[in-house]
Amino acid sequence: MHCQPNITRLNVKSPGAVKGSSSICLTLTMLLSLILAAPELLAQSRTESLTLLSSGGPRILQTTRINGNEVVALDHLAKIFQLTINEDPLTGGLTVSYQDQNIVLTLEQSLVSVVGRLVSLPSPPVQTDQGWLVPVEFIGRALTFIYDKPIEFRQRSRLVIIGDLSVPRVTVRHQLVGQEARVSLGMTPASDYQIMHEQDQILIQFDVDALDPTLPGLVSGRLVSAIRLSELQTSIVIDLGPNFGSFNASTRPAPGGNVDLVVTIAPRNVEIAAAETPSSISSEPPPPLSDLVSPPQDIKTIVIDPGHGGDEYGAHGPEGTLEKDITLGVARRLKGTIERQLGIRVVLTRTADQTVRLDERAAIANNNKADLFISLHVNSSTRSSVVGAEIFFLSIDDYGDEAAQIATSESQVVPVVGGGLRNIEVTLWEMAQVRYLEQSAVFAEVVEDELRGRLSMSPRAIQQAPLRVLVGANMPAVLLEMGFISNSVQEQQLTSGKFQQTIVDALVGSIIRFRDYLQHVNETDIAAVGTIPTGGHPQIEEAR
Repeated sequence: MHCQPNITRLNVKSPGAVKGSSSICLTLTMLLSLILAAPELLAQSRTESLTLLSSGGPRILQTTRINGNEVVALDHLAKIFQLTINEDPLTGGLTVSYQDQNIVLTLEQSLVSVVGRLVSLPSPPVQTDQGWLVPVEFIGRALTFIYDKPIEFRQRSRLVIIGDLSVPRVTVRHQLVGQEARVSLGMTPASDYQIMHEQDQILIQFDVDALDPTLPGLVSGRLVSAIRLSELQTSIVIDLGPNFGSFNASTRPAPGGNVDLVVTIAPRNVEIAAAETPSSISSEPPPPLSDLVSPPQDIKTIVIDPGHGGDEYGAHGPEGTLEKDITLGVARRLKGTIERQLGIRVVLTRTADQTVRLDERAAIANNNKADLFISLHVNSSTRSSVVGAEIFFLSIDDYGDEAAQIATSESQVVPVVGGGLRNIEVTLWEMAQVRYLEQSAVFAEVVEDELRGRLSMSPRAIQQAPLRVLVGANMPAVLLEMGFISNSVQEQQLTSGKFQQTIVDALVGSIIRFRDYLQHVNETDIAAVGTIPTGGHPQIEEAR
């Protein structure tokens, strides 16, 4: 038997190891044969878990992976949510009930019926010796529609929030500025807190049910040795290093009308400057570096574009529902929610049933100096079975080499009145979006992730296309197709206030995450300045 070269490189150092390459080869071959003879061992990986938060306290829900899909036992969900499960052996189906509200599942079918409407899961349910297993997304996409309490599934942080709990997202950043360490905490929504210094720790206790934190990577220094979440999940703990001397806590304005908490930590024998006030505490680096980078990116204004309007009806459903009415309804909901929860200024490209030309929509965003542009639409297909949301950002393939040059070009030097030269940015209207393609792609991915945990998605959830409405937008911009109005079930969903609010909640979560991304990118750019030495897409209709 011939042993492959990559197998013979195995270095066996154990005293009890079999001597000789042929023995090693035989052992590995037997192991390989065992694996090949039992492929089911490859299909299932290690056990994982989700954290369920409710008024009764946190609990752990075990999950596992089958063929790469994370699944949970339906029996476990039944115990937690008081569900009734009835199996029909003749049809191979299953009915999950809660207070006369039903979910119907079928083996090998990823589409499930939830109170009479179709919902798509990333994979079909499976049946094993341990019972039925469903994808974890079943919680946020199906179960939430029949349960009598709100259910929020946050896939990134692996949290399932049951009921009206206060679980804010907290983004924690750590930065060294001179001899000091600064830890900033941004929270959405804001909440009351207390700061306590206990021996070698600074404890920031929040008045919440739990925290959903984004913590910095490995922190190991002489001022701050670690930053972590407390065991009760309601506090952020700053573990202090051996060189800790004193600390000062202050606040500073944050995007959306919020306030960030900044903890400044100084070493021994160094006093924190008394002149520092809440308004002067900042995580920005010293002035010499700030001159070399762009100003911090922020989201102060968002333009929401309700597609179509006036004599442009858009798509229509089997029951006569018009796209222009749905987009305006969702846009109004979204505007109110963003302003109420985030304090960000929102402008609508239309506030009533009126006609607005495509180029005017981007012009409204540009004239209002918007930091984000979201165009809302609903889709249509000749096949009534097609369902799911889709997110588009601009494709520049149709614009040739000129677009690529603009995407990487620097400012141009031009003469000015009175003599001298000046650097200015000159961008053609048709090329305005080119500079923001990377950020638009990031925002599209965030929107897709937030939507996927809440409603059905198209198999091609993120796409690029030469969309006229996005071309002139001089800021990150995406177009959201909220569903297929040509499907009778989705037509009913799109007119439902609960479904529209689900879309709104997903977009608000996307804006929060994208804002954090922009701030992180800016901080990374600032840090980089201090270390760098000197010296084929689908075509879609033009009306979209």
